[in-house]
Amino acid sequence: MKDGESKYAYMKKSAWELFSKTQISHAFSFAEPYKTFLNEAKTEREATQFIINAAKKKHKEVIVNQEKSAAIVIPGKKPVRKGLRIIISHIDSPRLDLKQVPLYQDSESHLALFETHYYGGIKKFHWVVIPLALHGVVVKKDGTKITFRLGEDEKDPVFSVPDLLPHLSRDVQDNKKINEAIKAESLDIVIGSMPAKGDFKEKIKAAVLEKLHTDYDITEHDFISAELEAVPAFQARDVGFDRSLIGGYGQDDRICAYAMLQATLDLKNPDHTIIALFVDKEEIGSEGNVSAQTTTFLRSLIRQLDANVDIDGVLLKSKVISADVQSAVTPNYTDVFELKNASSLGSGVVMSKFTGHGGKYMANDASAEYVAEIRAMLDKAHIPWQTGELGKVDKGGGGTVA
Repeated sequence: MKDGESKYAYMKKSAWELFSKTQISHAFSFAEPYKTFLNEAKTEREATQFIINAAKKKHKEVIVNQEKSAAIVIPGKKPVRKGLRIIISHIDSPRLDLKQVPLYQDSESHLALFETHYYGGIKKFHWVVIPLALHGVVVKKDGTKITFRLGEDEKDPVFSVPDLLPHLSRDVQDNKKINEAIKAESLDIVIGSMPAKGDFKEKIKAAVLEKLHTDYDITEHDFISAELEAVPAFQARDVGFDRSLIGGYGQDDRICAYAMLQATLDLKNPDHTIIALFVDKEEIGSEGNVSAQTTTFLRSLIRQLDANVDIDGVLLKSKVISADVQSAVTPNYTDVFELKNASSLGSGVVMSKFTGHGGKYMANDASAEYVAEIRAMLDKAHIPWQTGELGKVDKGGGGTVA
């Protein structure tokens, strides 16, 4: 306690100051395989496969939903009818999805490009002139599935969304609001420029199609039944002279998914049965049959555990944690944060009582009793923690799978 501070006051403390040398060493050791996870699991399908592989090493079963969401169940000492302990994170992240008819040739620039439709809440200007990799699957009419992962190896080609050079952007971009300078329909990806030999109307497009057919045995029709995602081709890296931070794509929410995975795999003989859910589609409102809103998957898991229980009764006795990221105070932009209730990097895991925006609209607001229980649990385990809200009232806000 610092001089002049009441022993009854709530004060955030840096975890780096609270940790012993051994704990700091463990933190850095834990971060290394986490960076590997970020590099290997840039899509929801890849994250699901990573979870499967990690669970197999620990001899744990994974229940998979359409290759895009998954669950790990750890049986508890108490019967299922006494309630479950459920923790849930999401494994999708904002990206650029290819449209179903994506390939075209631009006659003026003499380039072949892919049309995209952005997925989730992106800042469009973040996505221009950066190296992009293509991940995903193409499924042919006969059911053959072709996996794409191009742009991650140093020898791979990458792809990119073109932007104007500053000498020409004055009237087109510079005088516009930042969210209007890059239009959604201009987030098209350059994929080729060499013309094919032969009498083709669109020679560059023809050359790309020939390459795709030669290398992957796909035609333009096959894009209709494909899920191809353009993601940053960057590798996760340490940030700062002290290497105390990690920069990498997809940490919303794969940082929670990874921590949740490791904690679940290390569990032995819990009191209540644990269900760890890794879901898709959070970034677009948790819509669809692989999202958190689809209760069918969870209910089927409970039915597999005990076919005779009242599922609704079990859920009423269960407790759930939504594991998602929170915004830390950002330098140079502190005016959008209410600093007393904002979280800080390095001050421990963030406990947010509620989500929502503007008067807690669309919020999931945990009870005071449940928050007290989580507080006690964290303190008992000597885990540094803090509270956090997403910006000032009416300035920010957001939701999660809860």
